[in-house]
Amino acid sequence: MKQILNNLSKLAKDKHNENKKYFDKLKKKPPKNLDYIMQDLHNAEFKKTDCLKCANCCKTTGPLFTLADIERISKYFRQKPQQFIDQYLRIDEDKDYVLKSVPCTFLDNENYCMIYDVRPKACREFPHTDRNKFYQISNLTLKNVEICPAAFNIVEEMKKKLPL
Repeated sequence: MKQILNNLSKLAKDKHNENKKYFDKLKKKPPKNLDYIMQDLHNAEFKKTDCLKCANCCKTTGPLFTLADIERISKYFRQKPQQFIDQYLRIDEDKDYVLKSVPCTFLDNENYCMIYDVRPKACREFPHTDRNKFYQISNLTLKNVEICPAAFNIVEEMKKKLPL
């Protein structure tokens, strides 16, 4: 897996300009059936992807924590929300709550999430490739293809299935 991740960074950088141009065109005129196509591509990729073998998203980036996430997770830990914030989170330059450090505090040695059932919304939805109005998150997708092998594969398949 380590070799795939090393190659992923290089591959994603090599494809960055091509992907950016592709998404710029996609934003201007998204196909009517784009969300259905993305759902199919996402489902097909995640039938053959085992996130536990990778967990690169948890090792290299941290999610945003919404107030609802903080409430839910602090309740799980039987803490007051402010205790949870003080212990695990900081406010970033965009004024969002994020982890104090990466890799994620809640990732164990076997790539399991210790708070999986109450994990943040951003984690539940990552890499966001099955999201409605997918074309609206192209900047996020460009970042995610550098982190997530599945996102990289989905974008490559998307370009084949929807040449612009």
